[in-house]
Amino acid sequence: MKLYYKPGACSLASHIALREAGFNPEIEVVDLPTHKTAGGVDFYTINPKGYVPALITDEGELLTEGVAIMQYVADLKPEAKLLPPPATLARARVQEALNFVATEVHKGFSPFFNPTTHPETKAAVPANVGRRFDALEAQLADGRDYLLGADFTVADGYLFTVLGWSPYIGLDLVKWPNLSAYRARIAARPGVQAALKAEGLI
Repeated sequence: MKLYYKPGACSLASHIALREAGFNPEIEVVDLPTHKTAGGVDFYTINPKGYVPALITDEGELLTEGVAIMQYVADLKPEAKLLPPPATLARARVQEALNFVATEVHKGFSPFFNPTTHPETKAAVPANVGRRFDALEAQLADGRDYLLGADFTVADGYLFTVLGWSPYIGLDLVKWPNLSAYRARIAARPGVQAALKAEGLI
């Protein structure tokens, strides 16, 4: 498999899923402002949507959208337990968490990184994201290791990625000690370390 990515962007969550599942994918960085891959190819010819992540499967199929990629990868290696079995409440809980991270946390950051965002809207981003952090802090208050309990899932890799953007909007995770400890715990995982090193982030 081959993953097109931008270091530290949301594509990192898909990269983490691949490494945690035991894959050693081919990876190629994309310069999003120019839409050129590291090899000089017009990225639109690979992914017409023009953004990362984009995964080329072993069958040569293009798969986009991080939440879809993460679940696809997890299902390829069920023994890695990155997703519970289908048709279970536990599976739905992970999908619930994935959707919360995607629509409430990830997208909460988006206005800050958009150069066309009105200054007043951009100024509201830290408070809006902080409220989502409050909810996550409460969820972790019972001492659980990961979002859904004792087992790491693809939702944790996604939240880890998004939490890494906090300094850009002036949020220090020290205000949310459970969330801060949670991110440090995930950062120490070998699969996460492998993804971070491959992207030149550590």
